[in-house]
Amino acid sequence: MSNTTPITPFFWCTYNTLGQGVPNAVKVFTKALAEGDITGKYGIRIDSGDLAYLSGEARKLLDEAGLQAAGIVGSSDLDEYLIKDLKIQGAKINAWGVGTKLITAYDCPALGGVYKLASIDGKPKLKVSNDPGKITNPGYKKVYRIYGKSNDMALADLMTLENETINENEPLTIFHPVYTWKKRTITNYYVKELMVPIFVAGKCVYESPRISEIQAKLRNEKATLWPAFKRMINPHVYHVDLSQELWSLKQRLLSEVQ
Repeated sequence: MSNTTPITPFFWCTYNTLGQGVPNAVKVFTKALAEGDITGKYGIRIDSGDLAYLSGEARKLLDEAGLQAAGIVGSSDLDEYLIKDLKIQGAKINAWGVGTKLITAYDCPALGGVYKLASIDGKPKLKVSNDPGKITNPGYKKVYRIYGKSNDMALADLMTLENETINENEPLTIFHPVYTWKKRTITNYYVKELMVPIFVAGKCVYESPRISEIQAKLRNEKATLWPAFKRMINPHVYHVDLSQELWSLKQRLLSEVQ
């Protein structure tokens, strides 16, 4: 392999993973490293079988050959639940290849989109339903996220009418939009407006950021959520409340309809 361009190889160990796949990868890696033909990261990919067992045994073979730097990529119709189970089992996997269940809307193959009118010529409108969860919120709105100043953790979101502002120097009382007796007064906080205009008067006013910028923003926002909201089984419900002004408008319109 000498006199060639340096490579960053990854071996696909699909057939006879432990009997042939990994041993052959060890031979190639050892030779390529000795000749200076490998630059950057290198490793193997396992995409079938018992990933927890195979990755553990493959890790042993690689380490015994002095290839501790070799990575192991695992794939095979993975989703967040399988990855969690594999981690619990101690799988020696450095990177997860998630494809099928990421790009095919695996658990919901049909996307149902319904347009709900909220305003006509500046006049707020709402949809009335016997199901309280289907009654829409009227008017042109915006959403604030409330963070604690002491830890920068998200406390709740507050949906308001477009003309409303929040004075961060004053206590803020929020309440459940259905069970209104459930209230909370927040002090020592700050807010961020979440919605960003994309079209104004029919013209696009939004410049899409780079994927790396979107990724960084989402990671930062995810870090502001308490672990109880992020667990996959029985997570706490993150509160999205209505401002007093928006809630009052909604009740008034409902009363007029009735």
